[in-house]
Amino acid sequence: MTHRAFTESELVIATHNKGKLREIRELLADRSITIYSADELDLPEPEETEATFTGNAILKAKAAALASGKPALADDSGLVVTALDGAPGIYSARWAGPEKDFNAAMARVETELGAKANAGNDDRSAHFICVLSLVWPDGHDETFIGRIDGNLVWPMRGDRGFGYDPIFVADGYDITFGEMDPTIKAAIGHRADAFTQLITACFS
Repeated sequence: MTHRAFTESELVIATHNKGKLREIRELLADRSITIYSADELDLPEPEETEATFTGNAILKAKAAALASGKPALADDSGLVVTALDGAPGIYSARWAGPEKDFNAAMARVETELGAKANAGNDDRSAHFICVLSLVWPDGHDETFIGRIDGNLVWPMRGDRGFGYDPIFVADGYDITFGEMDPTIKAAIGHRADAFTQLITACFS
């Protein structure tokens, strides 16, 4: 499969999430690209109406590319909990509510896992998914999926990272993403997995 090479000098990161923006900027730090955030360009946040991570990533990137006239990169990611039939999934941010209260979202995950455990299902496995979509103003997209597997712990541990990081322990590790050095998380996480594919396909 032939991928479109990114040859432009400017890129819009289609997110209003400062944690995601920081990780993406770090992953692209060695590239001679001027990076703008959706916030900096005062771009609106489109309603995420698709039923999949891939659909929402493309939707967000396409909206930013059309509004700015520049290529745009969007990330749609979330926590997929096995015992909760994949929830919160694409609703991971929405579980945090309009105030972005991820402590409440993590408490909800734990409450629902507790109900499952009381019913005999003590599976605490989960994975993070990240879909990166790079869209040009002409509508062409290049989309890649990253994943990291692990288990959920309680109570929350660590104040690094963002989102559900304080309850997620990646396979092969004994500390949560919330306790992990951000550079290590950036190197092993679901976003890094998707980024490796993106860089190989479009920036090599």
